Amino acid sequence: MSLGDDTGRTRTRLPEGSGDPYGGARRNGRSSSRSLVTVVGVVVLLIAAIAFANRGGGDSDGEEGADSPKAAATAPSGEKPVSAGAAGIPAGFAHDRQGAESAAANYSVVLGSAEMFDKERRRDIVAAVFTPDVAAARQGDLDAAYSNEEFLANIGLDKNGKAPAGQTFVSRVVPVGTKVTAFGADDASVEVWYTSLFGLSGEGSTNPVIESWYTTTYQLQWIDNDWKVVDFQQKDGPVPVGRDQKASTADDMTKAVEEYGGFTYAR
Repeated sequence: MSLGDDTGRTRTRLPEGSGDPYGGARRNGRSSSRSLVTVVGVVVLLIAAIAFANRGGGDSDGEEGADSPKAAATAPSGEKPVSAGAAGIPAGFAHDRQGAESAAANYSVVLGSAEMFDKERRRDIVAAVFTPDVAAARQGDLDAAYSNEEFLANIGLDKNGKAPAGQTFVSRVVPVGTKVTAFGADDASVEVWYTSLFGLSGEGSTNPVIESWYTTTYQLQWIDNDWKVVDFQQKDGPVPVGRDQKASTADDMTKAVEEYGGFTYAR
């Protein structure tokens, strides 16, 4: 997950936690969070290869023409849902606004999944989600970043990206809505608003599963009869007011993650 700044560089944030509802030892949240952000920042620097300013085509954000993007509630369109493509990742999106929105939502899910921490699965995801040139240029660096032992240790995983015995690693993105902000014949800019679950579920976890909210803007290109990612930028929120609910037990959280599957998102 990334956040651009005025230097053209990209920062990455993962959710920060302050307490331990699972009864594990309390950690120094401020220092560990800073080190985690520093290490994970490497990941997005590797894949944010093409800046938004260099992207050609699309509609002007400052003009309201007949074809200008307009906010619309997510509703059934009558179009058939996308099918599973290579490695079970959704593919075959329509060459229109709805197809771009569906691609951005589905790519958010796979890029934010725990599967990105598995070497073979990560390669499948990168090849399926990014344009061929971006995927080829960044795959090796991504492998190095995701196998960084300091990074993995900071989020409670071993050198192979595995959770400790008796714990379950949770990294899941749940899209809430999408919006097209620019659209051209073969490129699109789509915002995805989503909530993210991240952490370790299980007795003794010092990195409990917490919830965060983000909006990520995806720059998409139509290539090989499908939408692919060339770049993305992330920002915090919008964040709803939190309700005073009791955190679930470790067993309940683990059971929910294991029993409730995700969705394929279609407009």
